[in-house]
Amino acid sequence: MTTNLLDFDAEGLTAWFAQQGEKPFRARQVLRWMHHFGESDFNAMTDIAKSLREKLLATATVSPPPTISDKLSDDGTRKFLFDVGNRNAVETVFIPEDDRGTLCISSQAGCALECAFCSTGRQGFNRNLSTAEIIGQLWQANRALGYAPTSGNCGERVISNVVLMGMGEPLANFDNLVPALRLMLGDNAYGLSRRRVTVSTSGIVPAMDRLAEACPVALAVSLHAPTDGLRDKLVPINRKYPLAELMAACRRYLIHAPRDFITFEYVMLDGVNDSDADARALLHLVRDVPCKFNLIPFNPFPASGFQRSPAERVRRFASILINGGIVTTTRKTRGDDIDAACGQLAGQVQDKSRRIQRTAGAVSGAAARSVGVELHL
Repeated sequence: MTTNLLDFDAEGLTAWFAQQGEKPFRARQVLRWMHHFGESDFNAMTDIAKSLREKLLATATVSPPPTISDKLSDDGTRKFLFDVGNRNAVETVFIPEDDRGTLCISSQAGCALECAFCSTGRQGFNRNLSTAEIIGQLWQANRALGYAPTSGNCGERVISNVVLMGMGEPLANFDNLVPALRLMLGDNAYGLSRRRVTVSTSGIVPAMDRLAEACPVALAVSLHAPTDGLRDKLVPINRKYPLAELMAACRRYLIHAPRDFITFEYVMLDGVNDSDADARALLHLVRDVPCKFNLIPFNPFPASGFQRSPAERVRRFASILINGGIVTTTRKTRGDDIDAACGQLAGQVQDKSRRIQRTAGAVSGAAARSVGVELHL
């Protein structure tokens, strides 16, 4: 059985090479070939001894998840569907901007948090992705987008920002997430700044504390409600980690974070969480947490049971936050013609939770963590 080297960060790959009787610099060489140059053929790794290349051919592989489809939106957004086996697939979305290129990566096949207005949440949970499947999305997207550095020229970076805001709850897959993050940041891999890698969470407090110690990157929190009563309905994980605990965890995270603020994601649901009173309650909630808000227009999908807040209501809501001293942006809707917009990353996963049946006819208070892409990072 061969070993997929995409499963290792620098430390893990060094340990694996040591088990093969090889010196640490060999791990650095292979790491650079795999991630910096996007090479999967050991024979093409020309500065590695032939004997080692032959050993690698017999014992190892570089195997990202295969591409099922690659769709291009009218607005330039590009959605990749990757095969992760057993009839499961995950989606990765690239959003080009004038000054950046953001890749939205998935961390799980489906999602276990049962957030009702996210179409991914409606599909139920299948499994965590491996490190190779997480970092393999970036590996595949780099190649598809034409990033091809040479030894003398690193080339122009196409993907400048990575956000873990796709399918799944990243912090529920902590052990596989952190090695992938370290590869994104590593000088011999992708070399991204900690400020340009963002993990989004619905608020798993113990894992937020672990991330702060293990690999602090920019943090986005899917908030969606200003009170426990409403958030219990919108984001069920709140029943385990209520808002007081979540805000305390955000303050602790900022001690280690590469940025001096937390981004709060807030999906705008007509008549549910978008009133003036809700906005004022948010100002009170985050009064001790340096932050910015990203307001996300809800993207409808069949049988969601929710409507998008009118544009004027979103503007009014934002103005209250801004007048209260909070930097507030409204997410542009991108890629909705290819179902790549916020909340639409359903992919081809099996509904193992039977959530659709269980929540049929539920009141409009049942909602979800959005998988929105922050375009102002």
